[in-house]
Amino acid sequence: MPEYILALDQGTTSSRAIVFREDGSEVSSAQKEIKQIFPHPGWVEHDPTELLHSQIDVARAALERLGSEIKYLSSACLTNQRETTLLWEKETGSPVYNAIVWQCRRSSSICDELKKRGFAELIHKKTGLLIDAYFSATKILWLFRQYPELMKRARNGKILFGTVDSWLLYNLTGMHLTDITNASRTMLFNINSLSWDEEILEELCIPPQMLPKVLPSCAEFGIVGKEIFAKEVPILGVAGDQQAALFGQGCFKKGSMKNTYGTGCFILMNTGKNPCYSEKGLITSPAWVINGKATYAIEGSVFIAGALIQWMRDRLKIIKDVRESDTIASSLEGNEGVYLVPAFVGLGAPHWNMDARGIICGLTRNAGYEHIVRAGLESIAYQSHDVIRLMEKETGIRANVLKADGGACKNDFLMQFQSDILGKSVARPRSVESTALGAFYLAGLRAGIFSGVAQIEKSIRVDREFHPGIGDDKRAQLLQGWERAVRKALLA
Repeated sequence: MPEYILALDQGTTSSRAIVFREDGSEVSSAQKEIKQIFPHPGWVEHDPTELLHSQIDVARAALERLGSEIKYLSSACLTNQRETTLLWEKETGSPVYNAIVWQCRRSSSICDELKKRGFAELIHKKTGLLIDAYFSATKILWLFRQYPELMKRARNGKILFGTVDSWLLYNLTGMHLTDITNASRTMLFNINSLSWDEEILEELCIPPQMLPKVLPSCAEFGIVGKEIFAKEVPILGVAGDQQAALFGQGCFKKGSMKNTYGTGCFILMNTGKNPCYSEKGLITSPAWVINGKATYAIEGSVFIAGALIQWMRDRLKIIKDVRESDTIASSLEGNEGVYLVPAFVGLGAPHWNMDARGIICGLTRNAGYEHIVRAGLESIAYQSHDVIRLMEKETGIRANVLKADGGACKNDFLMQFQSDILGKSVARPRSVESTALGAFYLAGLRAGIFSGVAQIEKSIRVDREFHPGIGDDKRAQLLQGWERAVRKALLA
């Protein structure tokens, strides 16, 4: 008799649902894009109602394909875009404002105020994060400043806060909950005590009664009623998207590492049972907590990755799709000195310069659109290289293999060049949907489908492993050219 688990995957650009068999194979799936709202330059919002309804719609579509076998659906799990901030009425569940997306920079001035007040060291020590508009806390403060009555009502227990997981859970199960991975991205959560930090809440004047209860990633998060999924379904696993991908890639050992090649790149390394703090702008978070034991990760991100491929397609119109970019880049023997630095929104680690701007350099009359396409793909690998080298330096851990997932990892040229420039193997799994798979594994542990992570690790299959095809001298030459290009972008 089969056993199915429904994975809900609420991302930045779409809501997805995948039904998995107990062995981790996909049975059915559905996906729906969500509208991006840009009220002002640098502001990004989502409609909370659309987030909820789109997730329910795709879940129903995926379940409908099960037909009569829906009776074998045993549980569900949830993974989601992190940091995105929502406030809603406790009594009615109605949102009081649009969801303020993690990408939104509207609270940057509040971040500057907190830094001037000397909070940076406190925040870093307790939360593992930097003071940045990326995280939830300053988004809440922005809402309180714009609408002062919200703070008063929050103190009276009438307004609730949550990230996307909490918003969906509240509407699906009636429970105001979150998991440790999502809580850790709010800038309000102490990653050492694994609890909301009273000192930070007091300093920021954020009422603790508006916060969700925090559970381990592998736990019971309530039951979805049969009026939604045609039968009652318990939610047994919840994790933020990047920690879920780390789990889905089987990065259970200290030093194991993954890179999700999506709109940006998100690189996480398992640092074991103790948090490893960065001095160069990397982020420290719990990776997961299972059976009361925490595993930590260090994280770095590349702002522009898959978004660059979209830019080449939609704005430059020099490619039709990702597949064509692979073919075009592979048609050249080398980059012929052409570099593209996609600093469209500045540069992150290790440079941390928000004033840097994108450039293409090294052009000659022999250069054509093919060189720009190749330089664009190579830039994704170069940026990832810079973050990974910083990560290895700060942790003192050198990873032997980089595990890749996300849409852009289907690009063979990119994966081979990433291996070349890192000087290490890159493994692409059979299923590149590691985020949803990670949530499935967490729920499977809770449901008893898996006895432990060792069994999960054995079930993960590699589609292809890429090995370095260039020598140290060539690698050094290419990196030297990239570093020159970056210096020019920093001066732009």
